[in-house]
Amino acid sequence: MTADNSTRPTCTTRDILIEQLDWHWTNQLRPRLDGLTDDEYLWEPVADAWSVRPGADASDGGPGDLASPTAANPAAVNPTAPTTIDFAFPPPDPAPVTTIAWRISHVIVGCLGARLANHFGGPAVDYGTFDYSLTAGGALAQLDEAYAAWIGALHSLDDAALSLPVGPTEGPWAEHSMGTLIAHINREVIHHGAEIALLRDLYAHRDTLGAD
Repeated sequence: MTADNSTRPTCTTRDILIEQLDWHWTNQLRPRLDGLTDDEYLWEPVADAWSVRPGADASDGGPGDLASPTAANPAAVNPTAPTTIDFAFPPPDPAPVTTIAWRISHVIVGCLGARLANHFGGPAVDYGTFDYSLTAGGALAQLDEAYAAWIGALHSLDDAALSLPVGPTEGPWAEHSMGTLIAHINREVIHHGAEIALLRDLYAHRDTLGAD
């Protein structure tokens, strides 16, 4: 007997890449962020954790003041902006522990925003000038907007476009294909989302951390 494939839906490489990320976002990652509070969003699990912070508005030299660089971030990232982020390239070794705020901002700016700007005509975005939110609600709105724009951009591609090189905006990976970049962004969103979920678990049990 010959199998009848006439009713089997067509599935392209683009569709597989989109479904992998969008299923994870819709069913696992985004629901995991519901109920995020401001305190949880900015919670620093250890001393000198990287986070987003007030910039120009912080002038007392306190722990949240990037105008007075900390040991974790000796080079302030645009401390005259209203809000700023702890960042260094190349990153320190070992890499600093980060807040949920930092992880969400990294996904918005470094993973999604920069690629939307470089490859799909999105607005220019970088770590030094982005308007970071100091509230969980504001950050989640920014994340939702960036994600919707990214998924929408992927739907504009066909499989032929996936085989084209990404070009010089990706530096040493310029000759790699767009499909490879999309698979990389899938990995980035999934693994940073898992880190955020773990930080939520640690925050929920913060009063017992270190207990015997």
